[in-house]
Amino acid sequence: MKWPAILGILIGLGLAITLIAANDVGKILAALVGAGWGILLVIVLRLPQTIASALGWRALVAEPGPNIAVFTGLRWIREAVNNLLPVAGVGGDVVRARLLALQGVSLKGASASAAVDLSVEMASQIVFALMGVGMLLLYRPGVDTLGWVLGVIGVGAVIAGSFMLSQRFGLFKLVEKTLVAASEKAGWAALGDISGLHEAVVALYRSPGRFLHSGAWHMASWFFGVLELWAALHVLGVEAGWREALIIESLGQAIRGAAFAVPGALGVQEGGYVLVCALFGIPPQQAIALSLIRRIRDLVLGVPALIVWQRIEGRMFARRAAASEAAPS
Repeated sequence: MKWPAILGILIGLGLAITLIAANDVGKILAALVGAGWGILLVIVLRLPQTIASALGWRALVAEPGPNIAVFTGLRWIREAVNNLLPVAGVGGDVVRARLLALQGVSLKGASASAAVDLSVEMASQIVFALMGVGMLLLYRPGVDTLGWVLGVIGVGAVIAGSFMLSQRFGLFKLVEKTLVAASEKAGWAALGDISGLHEAVVALYRSPGRFLHSGAWHMASWFFGVLELWAALHVLGVEAGWREALIIESLGQAIRGAAFAVPGALGVQEGGYVLVCALFGIPPQQAIALSLIRRIRDLVLGVPALIVWQRIEGRMFARRAAASEAAPS
């Protein structure tokens, strides 16, 4: 594990522990216990989000590929890697591109689709966050926290825009050259399949139909997230309608997205919910419990996904070892 990741984890854990300790641990635990089996509903409601996001990714794959069940499984693994492992918010995208390539899609096509899908997801999140701001202005005009909310969205927009522009104008040309050179030097034939990555990325950006199709599915995924958050508030005993749920979800996700460099958004997610929920008079104890329910969801869904990923990697390693032994010396 590299020092930036370790530092990010320590800072995030420190912030999370401070927030929990400062807001009556007993009340937070009581809220979680009170939610009881209702937490299972929150976990189940993650499935439609994952399917919608997988459909958004599938729309960007320009060559024949596996069915949507496989894309959903790879998306499930991607979320587990990003949520549970000490990686920045793009580590899971590297993993899913590699796993899609194992399903028969070219490494070039898999990598291009994963990269552009991440851009579409980020762009749709900005639109979703702005919808939340618009709803907030209608519901709570003149709210004191509007400045920092717009600041967070602005940071997210700059990150998303920079990432998209770098893809469009040469980032993957540099990545491609580096990987091809490494494959030639080390004799890794599989990496040679990455040749043409930049052109594949640019081709996707020149396909507005695919881009819009993907964006529509990602927007659907964000709205499924509103349903999940409403359910989480309900099991915590918080009286909230779809309007409050939309605002909390959109702004909470914007804060989390802006902190993509912090592994699992530790501490940032909790602090974001405390700030946004306060707009509706929701106590910090329940806001933190809301965040912890989602952490429980991530663990329940993520641990099996990581096991599946490692089993896939183990089978591939065994096949390569067998092929190497069978090859004539």
